[in-house]
Parts: sequence; structure tokens; C-alpha cells
Amino acid sequence: MSARLLDGRDLARRLAPALRTRVAALPRPPGLAVVLVGEDPASAVYVERKHERAERLGFHQATIRLPVDTPQGALEALIDELNVDPRIDGVLVQLPLPSQIDAGAVLGRILPEKDVDGFHVVNTGRLSQGLAALVPCTPLGVMRLIADAGLPLAGCDALVVGRSNIVGRPMAMLLEQAHATVTLAHSRTRNLEDHVRRADLVVAAVGRPDHIRGAWIKPGAVVIDVGINRLADGSLVGDVEFGPAAARAGAITPVPGGVGPMTIAMLMENTVTAAERRQGLAR
Repeated sequence: MSARLLDGRDLARRLAPALRTRVAALPRPPGLAVVLVGEDPASAVYVERKHERAERLGFHQATIRLPVDTPQGALEALIDELNVDPRIDGVLVQLPLPSQIDAGAVLGRILPEKDVDGFHVVNTGRLSQGLAALVPCTPLGVMRLIADAGLPLAGCDALVVGRSNIVGRPMAMLLEQAHATVTLAHSRTRNLEDHVRRADLVVAAVGRPDHIRGAWIKPGAVVIDVGINRLADGSLVGDVEFGPAAARAGAITPVPGGVGPMTIAMLMENTVTAAERRQGLAR
């Protein structure tokens, strides 16, 4: 492997002291509420990691677990309670939600100023206009990884593969605001290989194992693999064929250990930012 590894675990650890300093400067600890509906094993692991990180940073935090058959009205009533709770600065509803729940309605019910996932239309609209907003955690974490590595974005050809509102679209907006020339591709893009071969930066967030072949990567390109897919043997792989890609790329994120830890780190940062704004210490 010749590519430089972009280690999200290491960067998340290095960001923690500055975040603790910001927490200590607040009149009261930041408050984070995480809501989990059902018992999806992967979701339970993610929620536990968020709980542990918030606890280590000194947050006031609550993890609320609801049964899988929770009705829409009950979940919305809980969101309403958290919206008015003065101890809570950030509200996160773990996705995916059970089929009887309208996720869009639930996410839209969270107050924009407490929307630490950055999914509310007010936050996404502000982001689209380059205004201060709570930014979706995964794209924000990707930008921090790129900045920490000192990788130039201005003028580069950036390809984002995946157009979800959670990663792909906000990722494209952030890269465009950093003066990259951005192509937003997806699972139906024709001749995806040609787009990948031209790209100086590839952000893969399509949710398909090894969807982007390593041989397609432009020599020296930066590869950010947001995907995390569990195979039949239990192993985890990304959306990019890692070994061959790492032999060609200039820098690449591992799976796991690349983008995932930064997503949680940015959730913590968004919660502190929300607390600062709500407590009169706006950033």
C-alpha cells in the first residue's frame, strides 16, 4: 500500500481537548438526548458509542430507548418534551426507524437549534446558502479529515458518489464552498468508472460494498470511503475496493476507523456549538 491513511480515530482523539475546554467554559454542561426506537443491533452499538463519548466529555446526556412498536404520536410527543427541556441542547433520533414511523416528520419536529444531526430543512437550507448552520456530522467530519491532512481542495475535481440528504448532498455543498469543482454521482450514473478516473477526490457514500473498483482510482487521488457494509462472513468493508485503491491513491480512509469516528466527534462538536448558542456564547 502506498496511500497515506487518514486515521479518523486519531484525529477524533486530538480534537477532544479543545472540545473539553469549550465545555468547561459553559455555564452548564451541554445536554444531549439520543432516542433509539427498537433493538437494531448496529443502531444499539452506535448509540452506546455516542453515550460513552458524551459521558467522557462531561455532557449531561440521556439515552432514551423505546420499543419497536412505538407509534408515531408517542415519538413526536417525546420530541416535543425534549424541545422544551432546558437541560437539553441537542436531540438525535437514531436512524433507521421502524416502518410505522415517518422519519421525515420526526426529524422535522426537532427544533432547528437542537438538530445536532443537521438534518432539519432549516439547517440544510442555511448550509446551501453558506450561512451558519448545524452541519450534518459525516460530511463535516470528512471536511475535518481533509483539512487536517493539509489536502488542497480549491480547484480540484471532486466526485461525490451518493446523493442522500445525510451525506451526499451536504458533502457536495461543503466541497463546493471550499472551491472544489464538484460532480454528484449516484447508483444510476452512467459510466461511473470514467468519472472516478478523472477525480482528484472521491467521496464514496453509496452503501454498496466495493462498488468503486480500486483500478478506477486516479493515481495520487484522495479517497474518502463513507460506506460501511457487513459481509456474510461478518467482516466490514467500505464502498471502495480498499487494497487496489490504496495502491493507487495518495491518501485514503480505512473502513472501519476512518470516517466513522469523525462522525461521532462532529456530533459532540455540534452539541457543544448548540449549547454555546443557547447559553449566549455563540460561535
